[in-house]
Amino acid sequence: MKLEEVNLKTKEAVDYLVQSLEAGQSAVLTQYLGAMAKFRNYSFGNIMLIARQKPDATNVAGFRTWNSLGRFVRRGEKGIFILAPMVGNKRKKDENAEPTEDAKETQRTLYGFRGVYVFDISQTEGKELPTLTEVNGDVSGYRERLFKFVEAQSVEISFSERIAPAKGLSYGGKITLLSGMQPAEEFSTLTHEIAHEMLHRGDRRTLTTKQVRETEAEAVAFVVCQAIGLETGSSSADYIRIWHGDANLLRESLEAVQQTAAVILGGIALGIAPEPPAVTATA
Repeated sequence: MKLEEVNLKTKEAVDYLVQSLEAGQSAVLTQYLGAMAKFRNYSFGNIMLIARQKPDATNVAGFRTWNSLGRFVRRGEKGIFILAPMVGNKRKKDENAEPTEDAKETQRTLYGFRGVYVFDISQTEGKELPTLTEVNGDVSGYRERLFKFVEAQSVEISFSERIAPAKGLSYGGKITLLSGMQPAEEFSTLTHEIAHEMLHRGDRRTLTTKQVRETEAEAVAFVVCQAIGLETGSSSADYIRIWHGDANLLRESLEAVQQTAAVILGGIALGIAPEPPAVTATA
């Protein structure tokens, strides 16, 4: 499958989102953002495909993977189509190297994509998966990790009562939080503000409006909070009005949201700050 076909598959899923929002079905956006929270290790394209085909999916895997875990796909269940990368070894070319054993180095190369089918856990039956846990709104542990993650981004955190009624402010490497907030609210606010720092400090700030920046930061906070089990509202249903029905701009914005949320979740899950992923067109 060529890159053009991969992008087309993703575009179809985003177009469906645009059409749904234009028809007043804002819940579809919430489903897409929810998919970002559940499948943070999946690429943007595959998240869009999963959300389009089975928005209530929570844990997906291939037929053989489920079998190896003692679970089996029920007869008649329809698979979820996603794109799997085809990677192989390619010998490095070095015109100046002597034809010796040392010159036979290889590198992992992406040759393309192939369509595969995965199934959600709700489509299977068998052994329980003991590794699945829910946080149920408790930010203990995650709060401390988020603070460490923010500090690792060279962002200074302070508290103040003077910023009320604002809950948080971010400005060029500094974040101020309102004193006395509840832990969950503080976590959500800090996530919102670090999203601003990660998304809107460079050239992208001049290319977006304040309304767009606020909506993107709120969407990142929604995805991260959902991923750790926090219940939170989202004002992100205004996306389609912001982008005036432009599917390409909507996709670009959502992809930025997904990648930023994935970096934050990687940091608070591992307690370290991973390198931000490059913005590329991948499945």
